Amino acid sequence: MPELLGADDPAEEFVPLHDVLRERVRRRPGFRVGRTRRVFEALVPAVMEQKVLGQEAWRAWGYLVRRFGRPAPGAPWLRVPPPPAVWARIPSWEWHKAGLEAVRARTIIGAARVAGRLEDDPAVARLTSLPGIGVWTAAEVRQRAVGDPDAVSVGDYNLPGVVGWALAGKKVDDAGMLELLEPYAGHRYRVTRLLEGSGARPPRRGPRLAMRDYRSF
Repeated sequence: MPELLGADDPAEEFVPLHDVLRERVRRRPGFRVGRTRRVFEALVPAVMEQKVLGQEAWRAWGYLVRRFGRPAPGAPWLRVPPPPAVWARIPSWEWHKAGLEAVRARTIIGAARVAGRLEDDPAVARLTSLPGIGVWTAAEVRQRAVGDPDAVSVGDYNLPGVVGWALAGKKVDDAGMLELLEPYAGHRYRVTRLLEGSGARPPRRGPRLAMRDYRSF
C-alpha cells in the first residue's frame, strides 16, 4: 500500500522551473507517482488504449473484465481482472464483442503468454520486444506498474500539444515536447501529469473524433 500511494517516489527531488509548474506543485503538494508492481495488469488496458479514444478502450475493458473477471474479495459487485492464462484463452468472438480488432487482441494474447517474464523484468527493451508494443505502450505500463517518474508517453495524440502550450505557448510535436521536457530529466512523466491537470491546452480547431465500433464491422 505505501508503494501504491507513492511512498518511494523521489518527489522532493523535483524542481519546477516554469511558473505553471510551480503553481501546480503549490496546488498539489502531495502529488506522488505510485506503483502497483502489476505489470501485465497495467499492460492490458494500455494496449486497449492504443490509437483509439479513451471511451473505446474503457468499453472494451469493462466488457472483458465483466465477462472473464472474478468477483472482488469482500466486494462481489466489483470485478477483478482475469489472470494472464485466462486472457490467453479468450476466443476471437469475445474480443470482437468487446470492440477490439485482431491486432490489439493478438498483442494482449502474446503478452499473456510471457507475462511471468514481464513481471520479473519490465524494462523498456523487454516490453518493446513484444509484437504490438511500442514506446507509448511501454511508457504507459512503466508509469502505472513501476511508478517511473520519467516515462514519457511519446506518440500520444494530445500530450505534445498540452506540454507545448503550457511551457512554450505553442503546439509542438513529439520532438519539440522532448526538448521542452529535457530540463526535467528524471521527472518528465511527473511534469506531464502536472500539466495535464493545469487546464493549459491548445484551442480545438475541429470537431471531436467520433467513436468507432468494431462490433459493427
